[in-house]
Amino acid sequence: MSFLQLVLAELKVIFTDKTIFITVFGGVLFYSILYPLPYLHQVPTEQQLVVVDHDHSSLSRLLIRHADANAKIQVVAKVGSIDAAKAWIETGRAHGLLVIPADFRRDLLLGRGVTLSYGGDASYFLIYSAVAEGLVSAGLDAGKNIQRLGLLTQGYSAKAAEKSLNVVELNSIPAFNPSLGYTPYVVPGLFLLILHQTLLIASCVIGARQWQRSGYWRKVKPLMLVCGRMTAFMCLYILLTSFYVGYYYYWYGVSLLASLTTVGLLLLPFLLATSAAGVALSTLFTRRDLPTQVLLLMSMPLLFVSGFVWPTALIPEPVVAIAQIFPAVPGIMAMLELNQMGASWHSIMPQWVQLWVMLVVYFILACWGVSKRLKLPVKSIATNEQKAAAYE
Repeated sequence: MSFLQLVLAELKVIFTDKTIFITVFGGVLFYSILYPLPYLHQVPTEQQLVVVDHDHSSLSRLLIRHADANAKIQVVAKVGSIDAAKAWIETGRAHGLLVIPADFRRDLLLGRGVTLSYGGDASYFLIYSAVAEGLVSAGLDAGKNIQRLGLLTQGYSAKAAEKSLNVVELNSIPAFNPSLGYTPYVVPGLFLLILHQTLLIASCVIGARQWQRSGYWRKVKPLMLVCGRMTAFMCLYILLTSFYVGYYYYWYGVSLLASLTTVGLLLLPFLLATSAAGVALSTLFTRRDLPTQVLLLMSMPLLFVSGFVWPTALIPEPVVAIAQIFPAVPGIMAMLELNQMGASWHSIMPQWVQLWVMLVVYFILACWGVSKRLKLPVKSIATNEQKAAAYE
């Protein structure tokens, strides 16, 4: 069997095996639509807020109106105690609370400091952030109005009072996420993780399926089989990766700061290392259902240790060190720095070299593992499978 025939045979298995086909094409396309769907509106607005007003003054009502006028929050109720406000949040009728202390108006007029208490449902980071940001903005607006009145009573003109209130102007320009939305923030790293996991699962399933049977894979040398399998998956995943990085990045409004050449140069060792890791891991399985179960359980931990949804400084160092054996971790961080943050090629060189080293290591392990698997007689493997099925 020639190398081309081997690659074509591998592609035929991928397209004819329903499990592998759904994993590769269904998983990539399904998750690319399903996961970003709840976040298409980008920024949360009109989050329900309940108010506990212990002052009941004209200034407290002014503050409530400022809060309700903010685009991020909406005042839905006024209650008499914090416990009642917590009940609203626990039942899902509100996502945040504002507590106005007693003597709020009197202390402000006397020039004393006043503490406003904010709270929110921290189960949803974006919702909590929207509530906190909206309340801080409303508090600052109300504070400015009170300061303006104080300056006017002291004899300042309206123009002079306005200038004294706006001594410093903040001009905030988002650098890497212009819309300040969730989708451009999480999609770039998430899409690479999807490619990583589906490639690992598919290559493991095809291996676990073949170690138990006779076929073309036993008529070629281990080195040739590993190279042919990696080539077959690379042909498919180059197209899928181009679809992700090209069309879907544009569709979801993700920042694109790197050239196509540099992105391709980075993703090449990422895909090669992942495909080699998949072939190496496939030698550990003889049942088709196990790779999907094991690798899916690893998806969420990999998402966090990748460093773009949770700071790695808050993750135990041993966990971060162990996660470096997966190509997704250096690949995601290098991709975000290069393509979303506009970093130079020199700054991602350590991750790029790490991916090439991982390719070499996993390729050697794959050749060694495949050679061990192919030396086992088919009858022995089938007997073990029957024993496992009987045990279950």
